[in-house]
Amino acid sequence: MAEITRESMEYDVVIVGAGPAGLSAAIRIKQLDADLSVVVLEKGSEVGAHILSGAVLDPVGLDALIPDWKERGAPINVPVREDRFLILGEGGSMRIPNWPMPPLMNNHGKYIVSMANVCRWMAEQAEAMGVEIFPGMACSELVYGEDGRVKGVVAGEFGLQKDGTPGPAYEPGMELHGKYVFLSEGVRGSLAKEVIAKFDLGRGHDVQKFGLGMKEIWDIKPENHREGRVIHTMGWPLGGNAGGGGFIYHLDNNQVFIGFVVHLNYANPHLYPYMEFQRFKHHPDVAKILEGGKRVAYGARAISEGGWQSIPKVVFPGGALLGCSAGLVNVPRIKGNHNAMLSGKAAAEAAVAAIHAGRAGDELAEYETDLRTGPVAKDLKRVRNVKPLWSKLGMFPSLILGGFDMWVANLTGWNPLGTLKHGKTDAEATEPADQHEVIAYPKPDGVISFDRLTNVAFSNTHHEEDEPCHLVLADPDIPIKVNLPKYAEPAQRYCPAGVYEVVRDEDGSNPRFVINSQNCVHCKTCDIKDPCQNITWKTPQGGDGPNYPNM
Repeated sequence: MAEITRESMEYDVVIVGAGPAGLSAAIRIKQLDADLSVVVLEKGSEVGAHILSGAVLDPVGLDALIPDWKERGAPINVPVREDRFLILGEGGSMRIPNWPMPPLMNNHGKYIVSMANVCRWMAEQAEAMGVEIFPGMACSELVYGEDGRVKGVVAGEFGLQKDGTPGPAYEPGMELHGKYVFLSEGVRGSLAKEVIAKFDLGRGHDVQKFGLGMKEIWDIKPENHREGRVIHTMGWPLGGNAGGGGFIYHLDNNQVFIGFVVHLNYANPHLYPYMEFQRFKHHPDVAKILEGGKRVAYGARAISEGGWQSIPKVVFPGGALLGCSAGLVNVPRIKGNHNAMLSGKAAAEAAVAAIHAGRAGDELAEYETDLRTGPVAKDLKRVRNVKPLWSKLGMFPSLILGGFDMWVANLTGWNPLGTLKHGKTDAEATEPADQHEVIAYPKPDGVISFDRLTNVAFSNTHHEEDEPCHLVLADPDIPIKVNLPKYAEPAQRYCPAGVYEVVRDEDGSNPRFVINSQNCVHCKTCDIKDPCQNITWKTPQGGDGPNYPNM
């Protein structure tokens, strides 16, 4: 193929991803110096289209960034009025009292929000300050300078055919160059994955761990609605099969966010996270809330769960990792948006100071220092042992030991258990299928529970038919030759959108691995959980993927 020539545009800062981290960085840069040029590139069809989060928002990040957010009309209107923690059994539940929990677990003063709508509002604030925001612009590759630093990204390449060659309507896209490039792509972003490997940013840090979060929005009957109620659950249906749990958040307008998180370090390849979520909704405590209601949206995304010990080096020559690209979720609090905003603010301050000092393209060491000593560090350090304890000991021992460790850290700033290690990656945690029982899942009833493909329609997902498959196999033989006999090809089950299937002839022979990339909701689970690490998730062309209304 002939060398592609692209036009380039120069900015002071190029930001990949219009989530809470990227938008916070853009806003903060303009607050500090209105004359600096900032561009935000978003792969979703609009800002918010690819944003999915629980979400109970701790406003500490927004307070630091835009103190008058209430007066400016931020869509943050439902304060948490009631906090409930439940341990579920198959037929009943036990409520954990709130009083023995460390104060950091308290949700009072927090808000139930649609982060998609919060991001849309933040984008309006940023644009009013002069930030250029381009939705529908996927960043397909990094641009490196002659000295090896990251100097920009390629964005807006359209019209490639299935075989990767330019089609009749091909547009090569543009190179956007910056003095600094911020990667705020969310969990397991393709560019962040590349720089972490290229610059060995994970050296000296623990492996990253992940969960798969699935979420539906329901309109429910007014008599079942309790605005401001937050419910978190553990236990059934997962039991000993996997870590994780459910959440039910009552927002306004008789709506609830209902979701389920499965930690991706589960060993049994027969586990089917999506069906665990559907089964969860049939628990008596949950079904009575949804009874007579209507599901109106569905989506899924991976969640970074490694916490403090898994944060890689967050700066590299020419740029920085922000938010979930760096893995800043507080697992026991089930919150990361506040840390995403704080990281964006800190990176912006470091970049503006560097540019004012005449620097460009180097490492923003000040941002690294802020992240490891400032408010994000304070939030994550004291909870750093909860996830490894759960992985090693299971739910009940981790509740007791993790609670003790958090309490002491909360009172003294010191973790008595030190810093526990995570051990294996989530891919390595997958064990051979013959070591585990097959799990029988009840068929969805079409009223409370739904099959995957029916639900994917409620994510409004769309991909151009004639573009290259963005789910790339390093070795196309591995799914059938290795993963099927050894692991019962778990891609058929771990994907929450039904992208992967094994099809056979009528007599059961001749198995073939099929990738239905048009279903992909960009959760990145396959990139994380495939036991052979054979699947790479790459960004499809801009505007493709889910179109979440108010996730």
